[in-house]
Amino acid sequence: MSLLVSIIVPCYRQAHFLGESLQSVLDQSYINWECIIVNDGSPDNTAIVAQEWCAKDARFKYVYQDNAGLSSARNTGIKHSKGEFILPLDADDVLHPDYLNKTVPVLRDHPALGIVSCYSTFFSGTINNIVNQLKPIGDNVTSLLFVNQLVATSLFRKMCWEQVGGYDETMKRGFEDWDFWLSCTKQGWTYKIIPEFLFYYRKAKKSMLTNTIQHHAEEVKQFLFIKHKELYILNFENCMEVLFFELKVQRTGHDTYKNSQEYKIGKLILQPYRWLTKLILKSKKT
Repeated sequence: MSLLVSIIVPCYRQAHFLGESLQSVLDQSYINWECIIVNDGSPDNTAIVAQEWCAKDARFKYVYQDNAGLSSARNTGIKHSKGEFILPLDADDVLHPDYLNKTVPVLRDHPALGIVSCYSTFFSGTINNIVNQLKPIGDNVTSLLFVNQLVATSLFRKMCWEQVGGYDETMKRGFEDWDFWLSCTKQGWTYKIIPEFLFYYRKAKKSMLTNTIQHHAEEVKQFLFIKHKELYILNFENCMEVLFFELKVQRTGHDTYKNSQEYKIGKLILQPYRWLTKLILKSKKT
């Protein structure tokens, strides 16, 4: 008999995409799954959409919790799960019909593997409108130290989640999946990448990931480096090389901006206001 897979779908303000995501679950060629939809205190009509799908197929289940964030919602769904394998799926993303059929046998037949992932397509609007593609590499914790090679929607053993204590619920600003993969692989688990495009990631103008990259990347990376410091100490030279490379890129970008025509024009436009401000401050002092 095939192993049961528990697909965990947290939803917060994504009810308008939820149906498409759940349809991709229903379309799986691998049929031994349960899908747990976790309403993370969403103020939209997530509950109505979720319950409609539960009425369609008994394999869909619905759980509600007060809003506590993505990590908490995933943990809640996994606590309610019965499967030996877990697949997180965000409410706006889509699975290829053969996702489980291709990944489950690999994880089942290789006991040393903790995680199985695949190539991913980034789309906008419809899955046919491809804007980017991701082909991750590596197979162990070293490959994950400086770049998160694994998308959140990767199949893993529930045993891994139990060993590391679940997703870190203090991480509210993203990269919680990167932290989870680091926690799993530093236990000795390896991962496998299937070189096929089996996952579709919705590229949104506003998302948790884009917000993290634009506003909190350094802060969250610092958290990860400190939390998993034993890994980075073991790879100290590589760590320093990466950090100083990022500093160099940042400085180069800053210098390029300062030498740009837009920056020079901006300085000229603002110069009278600076003089006026100085005069006002000087008059106040006298």
